[in-house]
Amino acid sequence: MDYKPTPTVVPAAPFDASADAQALRAAMKGFGTDEEEIINLLTARSNAQRQQIKAQFETEFGRDLVDDLKSELGGKFEDVIVALMTPPVEYLCKQLHEAMAGMGTDEETLVEILCTKTNEEMQEIVGAYEAKYDRPLAEQMCSETSGHFRRLLTLIVTGVRDPIGTVDAGKAHEDAEALYAAGEAKLGTDEEVFNRIMSHSSFAQLRLIFDQYKELSGQTIEQAIKHEMDGALHDAMIAIVECVQSPAAFFANRLYKAMDGAGTNDAALIRLIVSRSEIDLGTIKDEFERIYDRTLYSAIVAETSGDYKNALVGLLGGA
Repeated sequence: MDYKPTPTVVPAAPFDASADAQALRAAMKGFGTDEEEIINLLTARSNAQRQQIKAQFETEFGRDLVDDLKSELGGKFEDVIVALMTPPVEYLCKQLHEAMAGMGTDEETLVEILCTKTNEEMQEIVGAYEAKYDRPLAEQMCSETSGHFRRLLTLIVTGVRDPIGTVDAGKAHEDAEALYAAGEAKLGTDEEVFNRIMSHSSFAQLRLIFDQYKELSGQTIEQAIKHEMDGALHDAMIAIVECVQSPAAFFANRLYKAMDGAGTNDAALIRLIVSRSEIDLGTIKDEFERIYDRTLYSAIVAETSGDYKNALVGLLGGA
């Protein structure tokens, strides 16, 4: 299956950082704030362009754009705008840091960010994390997680996954047999084998392994993981499987869960919409509608309100 990621936010063309900086300054000067102008402008620029606007704003007005925005805005709306103004890798680092701060660990966020990345993306995050927090990501994660789950995340973070496009059909068959032997074919589970294969193989290779597994055992790898694992390790393994099969379906599912039931998980909703907007949010929208038989737009409009809603809808590219 060829995965064609469609973003909802693309660079504006033509683009004039100085004109944008002036428009934002005007939207925040004097009495009242023109939230609509801020939303329309920032949701229609790429992150790289927003960084240029920020630099231009400082040059022209001697002020920090993000500080100005924070002082004018509030609540969830402010969270969306500050997220938009943060470089993507730094934003994910902040989200990881927050997931591990304070009491308890937000394993779902760790899984969502770490288990869905290629090795190349992982290296960027690892470098940026240490630069920002002066502590290696792997070290902090080890102190916040435990057992086989910790082992899996540590393997992923240390960058053992093969580069994109590494595929070997013969090896796929061997690994499928190894997974079968480590799980269904024995009493108890050899999690180390699952961890090794799930963290080392490229996503393209994992797709082959999962196909071979089904031929070999007559059931899907998801069924095997459900039988063999539980807790955070189960969730991490399933996340990897879903991302290998369809990243858009994985993220659509996460968005659904963020809005399902009583109360909305706003932190997850904002993170998913902002971090995928320049990658594949268009594809995620299509998958969301296919799976849940309603538009992502209608779900967001039902769960959010005011400027917060308008900012998210802006990033969705409307209905």
